[in-house]
Amino acid sequence: MAFLDGIAVGWRDRWPSGFVAVANGFTSFGLGGWYLIPPLVLFVPANLLDWRALSRRWRMVAYNWTCFAFFVLSAAGLSGLTVTVLKHVFGRSRPVMDMGLFSFRPFAFDPYFASFPSGHATNVGMLAAVVFLLSPAWGKYVVLPLTMWIAATRIVVGAHYPSDTIAGFGLGIACTVGTALVFARLGFIFRQTAAGLPVRKKTFRLLATGRKPASSPPRMLYTEAASP
Repeated sequence: MAFLDGIAVGWRDRWPSGFVAVANGFTSFGLGGWYLIPPLVLFVPANLLDWRALSRRWRMVAYNWTCFAFFVLSAAGLSGLTVTVLKHVFGRSRPVMDMGLFSFRPFAFDPYFASFPSGHATNVGMLAAVVFLLSPAWGKYVVLPLTMWIAATRIVVGAHYPSDTIAGFGLGIACTVGTALVFARLGFIFRQTAAGLPVRKKTFRLLATGRKPASSPPRMLYTEAASP
């Protein structure tokens, strides 16, 4: 805290204006609504579908999308609830207050004393963990750098210290992995390895890929010739 946060305070008024403008454009992607509303919307078609009229393959796709929506909603909800509680427990002042790195007012219930951990960083940490668990290649090379940048924008815009964003990002990952472990125990989306870690099941697919099973050939009717 003392090292990273002190550096950030010194740089707060030195960021180029264009860089700050870009950061302001990206920082809103850390809001919780981006990750709570879409999974809730996905439940609407899931409840309107006539599952009995679907083929086995499309029924499996609909089932996987429903499980996916419930997983994202659970991870986002747990992350959001946890970070909200911790914000009020610590009550750390934001950088804009200029009250020092270690100014805390526990249970102040004031947005200016809700800096640690960062809620935006928690949300994008949750997103990074979701993608990494379901698609490691996309998570490692695309989503992880992007979410880390969104978390860092909170420092650039002056809303948080670096320690706030690091703690929030880690909190989002931890809550998501914990949610995945629960899902693995229940047999949804994930399975548990020998080490107890959640790994995506091979049967979990969000697209109807693969060939349609070939239909069996028509049965031939044979008649035996009458014996002489």
